[in-house]
Amino acid sequence: MAERLTLYTATRNSAGERVRIALNLKGLDWAFVSVPDMDKAEFARINPQLLMPALDVDGIVIVQSGAILDYVERRWPTPALLSEDPILRAQALAFGQYVAAEMHAVTITRNANFLENEMGVDEAGVTLWLQHWNTLGFSVLEDTLARRPANWTFCFGDNPGWADLHLIPQLRNGRRFGCDLSAFPRLLAVESACSALAPFKAASPENMPGFQ
Repeated sequence: MAERLTLYTATRNSAGERVRIALNLKGLDWAFVSVPDMDKAEFARINPQLLMPALDVDGIVIVQSGAILDYVERRWPTPALLSEDPILRAQALAFGQYVAAEMHAVTITRNANFLENEMGVDEAGVTLWLQHWNTLGFSVLEDTLARRPANWTFCFGDNPGWADLHLIPQLRNGRRFGCDLSAFPRLLAVESACSALAPFKAASPENMPGFQ
């Protein structure tokens, strides 16, 4: 019997969107539960970190998107999210880690709220913070793709995978923060290719239950 998969996240949670894309690329059935609609204490019982996403697998909870993605890739190895080539595999992992650790981690909502509420940074300052770290990050990712040995349709191959599912939600964040993305044609070309695919479309915030 197939595992019962329940993903606790939010429509606009980009780490959750990464997992949604992965689950869709694997062709898995899963249920969506909106964390903002839950009581905080109830979610704390599920995930003491109080962070999104969390994946319930038959009553056992896995937290942190990187750990969830690793579980999904190991449990359902086909279609693969990572190349069998060890170099391309490492490059895709590094690309995803850069998005998660160097871009998303410093621009999440709780950090922006701390800057404003605890450090007295005004709205313009918070916006500058968000735009700076995202624009810097996109520049690094654009340069990373420029160094590839081939101009693939997706980040590291002719099929979407690990790097792509990290990139697409972060580009969405960049637009939300008002970043100018016109200087990153390689990233935008990958985004265009991904956006045409059903697994990415179905995972987008506007296609989640309760999107507003």
